[in-house]
Amino acid sequence: MGSGKVTTDSAPFDFRGKHVTVAGLGVSGIPAAKVLHARGAIVTVVNDGDDARAREQAEGLEALGITVRLGDGATLPEGTELIVTTPGWGPAKPLFQAAAEAGVPVWGDVELAWRLRGPDAAPWLAVTGTNGKTTTVQMLAAILKAAGLRTAAVGNIGVSLLDAVLGEETYDVLAVELSSYQLHWAPSLRVHSAAVLNLAPDHLDWHGSMAAYAADKGHIYDGNQIACVYNVADQATEDLVREADVEEGCRAIGFTLGTPGPSQLGVVDGILVDRAFVENRQKNAQELAEVSDVRPPAPHNIANALAAAALARAFGVPAQAVRDGLRSFRPDAHRIEHVADLDGVSYVDDSKATNTHAAQASLASYESIVWIAGGLAKGATFDELVTASAKHLRAVVLIGADRALIREALARHAPEVPVVDLDRTDTGAMLQAVTEARRLAVAGDTVLLAPACASMDMFTNYNQRGDAFATAVGELRA
Repeated sequence: MGSGKVTTDSAPFDFRGKHVTVAGLGVSGIPAAKVLHARGAIVTVVNDGDDARAREQAEGLEALGITVRLGDGATLPEGTELIVTTPGWGPAKPLFQAAAEAGVPVWGDVELAWRLRGPDAAPWLAVTGTNGKTTTVQMLAAILKAAGLRTAAVGNIGVSLLDAVLGEETYDVLAVELSSYQLHWAPSLRVHSAAVLNLAPDHLDWHGSMAAYAADKGHIYDGNQIACVYNVADQATEDLVREADVEEGCRAIGFTLGTPGPSQLGVVDGILVDRAFVENRQKNAQELAEVSDVRPPAPHNIANALAAAALARAFGVPAQAVRDGLRSFRPDAHRIEHVADLDGVSYVDDSKATNTHAAQASLASYESIVWIAGGLAKGATFDELVTASAKHLRAVVLIGADRALIREALARHAPEVPVVDLDRTDTGAMLQAVTEARRLAVAGDTVLLAPACASMDMFTNYNQRGDAFATAVGELRA
């Protein structure tokens, strides 16, 4: 890790009379526009779309005195001194190219919230990674609450960062989920401690390359004060720590599913242990919780728990609060969610496994699986996933628009595994998929929905896809 005090300016910003352009309507653009307007900025909102929903949103903003330009998100409004963008707007947008040429800074919603913090603002414990962010942040919030701290899970989940920073409720510490999009547009962000859970190719169309994606993830470590938490099993996360420019005295803290070394958290004989935040860590370890305290106790979820525990311990949380927080935590729906047991076969909904990295972690959690997979591949390839998971597969049922890509990878790397290819992309295909999976499964197997693909070819989102799976399993029970 680098050393020395980071001097990047993050001073409060006086918006009065400043011409600020907000890029994009939606869940973060509209609140940002309102907050900026309330602080005296002269706000113009630009938006690519000009549909009925956008026009309705524009009317609400214009009634406040905010200018809105629909159908033209490419042109930099004259006099713009700052752009505040929504996370979905990629760096290749012409608006940002024009801003760079004009010397206009670009902030995201996270940067805006960071700049608006008061002098006594709660510290941030931040989490990013390709997979597991939401679960880890929720675990962290549960642990912090068990320690008696006023906290909230914020960022991409729960309370919005702007609400957390500007609302009437006060916090001791915030558990913050940050995406690579948000980190890209947060130049002055400097948190108490942060974790990168893992790195795998994702959103490369937005970032332009894997190197750019990793660099944006790694930005979460810049200026860390106490701990940079990394995944011992994922060298790329440790590399990001080595490259980070942090506060003097900040430590690299690893988490591992194996026996931890000094300055690591890990697992010994079914116990989560800490060899980082203890006296004489060369010889001593602190018991934190049992593996059975983690729900579900799948390997990648235990890793999430260790990362959450590391951040909590970096904040000074006692060991008992780690145990109590993990025991009280319940994961969101569609994340390795046990749906039912039928005839000795377990049915598990991991519809949230929308990319190959998440699906591989899910498939590694069970010995013998009938796998339901497919959807929108988003440019992904499946050879590595199939190679790593073949030994767990009893059979595969494929659905969705890009199922042929998975079928071809199975033919190359697991030709002995039976495959049912359902030539359907309608919502009702899920019942047929579950019916076929039941026919293929034997007692002791797990029928696992871990699609490794996005859902929008057949469903509104992964939640609807998971609900369809649970409904189909329920019909089998009837």
